[in-house]
Amino acid sequence: MKHFVSTLVFLLFSFQIFAQIPDTFQWLPDGTGYRDLSEQGIVETALPSRQEKVIVSRDLIKGADGAPLAIRSYTMSQANDKVLIYNNSKRVWRYQTRGDYLVFDIAGKSAKQLGKGLPASSLMFAKFSPDGKKVAYVSKHNVYVEDVQSGEIKQLTTDGTDRVINGTFDWAYEEEFDCRDGFRWSGDSKSIAYWQLDARKIRNFLMINTTDSIYSYNVPVEYPKVGETPSPYKIGVVDIASAQTKWMNIPGDPQNTYVPRMEWSGMPNELVIQQLNRKQNESTLFYLNTTDGSAKPFYTEKDAAWIDIKSRWENDPMGWDWINNGKEFLWVSEKDGWRHTYRVSRDGKKETLVTGGTFDMINPVRIDEKNNTYYFTASPDNATQTYLYKVSLDGKGKPERITPANQSGTHAYEISPGGKFASHQFSNAKTEPLSEWISLPKHVSIDPANSIAQSADKINAGKMNIEFFKVKTAEGIEIDAWMVKPTNFDPAKKYPIVFMVYGEPAGSTVKDVYGTGRNRLYAGSMADDGYIYASMDNRGTPSPKGAAWRKAIYKSIGTVNIKDMDGAATAMFQQYPFIDTSRVAVHGWSGGGSSTLNLLFQYPQHFKTGIAVAAVANQLTYDNIYQERYMGVPQENRDAFVKGSPITHAKNLQGNLLYIHGTGDDNVHYQNAEMLVNELIKNNKVFQFMPYPNRSHGISEGEGTSKHLRSLFTDYLKKNCPPGAK
Repeated sequence: MKHFVSTLVFLLFSFQIFAQIPDTFQWLPDGTGYRDLSEQGIVETALPSRQEKVIVSRDLIKGADGAPLAIRSYTMSQANDKVLIYNNSKRVWRYQTRGDYLVFDIAGKSAKQLGKGLPASSLMFAKFSPDGKKVAYVSKHNVYVEDVQSGEIKQLTTDGTDRVINGTFDWAYEEEFDCRDGFRWSGDSKSIAYWQLDARKIRNFLMINTTDSIYSYNVPVEYPKVGETPSPYKIGVVDIASAQTKWMNIPGDPQNTYVPRMEWSGMPNELVIQQLNRKQNESTLFYLNTTDGSAKPFYTEKDAAWIDIKSRWENDPMGWDWINNGKEFLWVSEKDGWRHTYRVSRDGKKETLVTGGTFDMINPVRIDEKNNTYYFTASPDNATQTYLYKVSLDGKGKPERITPANQSGTHAYEISPGGKFASHQFSNAKTEPLSEWISLPKHVSIDPANSIAQSADKINAGKMNIEFFKVKTAEGIEIDAWMVKPTNFDPAKKYPIVFMVYGEPAGSTVKDVYGTGRNRLYAGSMADDGYIYASMDNRGTPSPKGAAWRKAIYKSIGTVNIKDMDGAATAMFQQYPFIDTSRVAVHGWSGGGSSTLNLLFQYPQHFKTGIAVAAVANQLTYDNIYQERYMGVPQENRDAFVKGSPITHAKNLQGNLLYIHGTGDDNVHYQNAEMLVNELIKNNKVFQFMPYPNRSHGISEGEGTSKHLRSLFTDYLKKNCPPGAK
């Protein structure tokens, strides 16, 4: 349920919140420096000297009114003589992927608007052809190509409508597979491969807007509910000269399979795709011959639960990386029970384990083929932390930790091509984000005076009284947890405890990173007001504890995770006598809202007050890709969906419940709220309910909304779970 990510405005502590490298950051191809945006414009910085050179001055990029444009992002042509600049961006569901583009000629210091004649802010995913002579983009679900020199625009597809989608994706693919950019230039700049999704068979879910006009109106979203077949796909290759598309002949029913990954293979006239079956527990890689459209399978993987395609490169639509001049590729798999990287021959018949060991490779960072080195993040001894490791790319030798041993916490790296330099960022729950530039492979700061090592006095200097610990449930399950104790804590007294929960495969809440332990929904200081604040990570969360841990939740969302959370809370009650078990509250958003409801309903003897936001009250209302991945197909095991849904257990409510939902939530639909409300009414359960008109899943739109939500949360918590020691 990727809807967890949507709530970052309030759940920043659930993720790595230190300053990430922005999408405007780009390494130079030779790894000797980087480009980024600054007040001056697009600036190139050499390493290690940090000498700067302005590539494109902001003064030269102006709008119709003569004022400098606000540059959202940019890309360079391969020849580095032109810049494609993105601005006037608009939101499409989650992200601002629609806007305007212009091409800036560096030598001529001139800019040219793209897409003239097309609607303003309608262009998506524009990118240079490899030869730099053309730019392709999507507008209104059709693919276009424009000649940079002449400005001639050619429409390559003509059948795009609101439901026939070329070059981008429908709601479900975007939300659950992170598929947005749906076309790829060929290496010879003569053709473009693209997805087409046919959403005409997907029923609209109708949201209702009742506030923006006197008469209400529908807001339709093509949304395949769990149990409904997905939008059928096609992969086409369009010839730029003729604008004719050749469709690929991919085995399998396109209305009962998925193709979430597609790229050119590096060989002439050949694509490579990943196809998943409907249940997403079988993955097959195919080579597609773009001349005759034929498909050849070459690598297959199966799993008893699901294939995790999210364990590839972060923010990268590919699942493979070619090495050895295209004779081999790297692939991430959990086939041996741990998430590891494998080196696979091009025909898929030979593979070598690269990151071997009884631990999870968290994320790839850089392939340094020249130096036979593979960089990745891992944390074999502490699942709440993240460190940089390296290993020989040939699979020989043991992984070696590169991150300094005295910097316990969470680390992120952007490593240059060639592996010579890196941006290094670090934080932990008590340390605000710190950053430095380093050289590799020895992890040496290139500016010692401003290194993280020189900031040692800042490490663990935070005032937050947070501690990480482990507890064991009655079933013997070891759970990671954290606790923030009240200010002026007295172990002889008893304090109320507030749990923040999530509990589903889309995210973890127990991370040793700055922001953990802070409640963005609380107006004030929970510690100063006398609350214990805590969280725990159950089985099924994506912690680096092995595939068995992560997949224990298969077909058991709403049961296994809830039992683990209650077991961890019960163990804490026994271990810490200063917890007042008569004042136990729980809150969560999205999947965490579902967990909040289930804890309140299934274990009312332990959880007395709950605040649930944007929860999936009925699992049969959520989208097919997410829910079927983790729960199976309801036509085969409907009882599991019913058993794990909060509305099934709503009749057991004994404590205090505040339920919150945005009526314009296109992700977890507002119908969940009304279904739950009906069930609570039927069982004569008294509760409080707050709908936010036309707000989406993040409940952030509208003047005063965030402040009101904090006030509501804080007031309800204080009244129903009074703070302070006893």
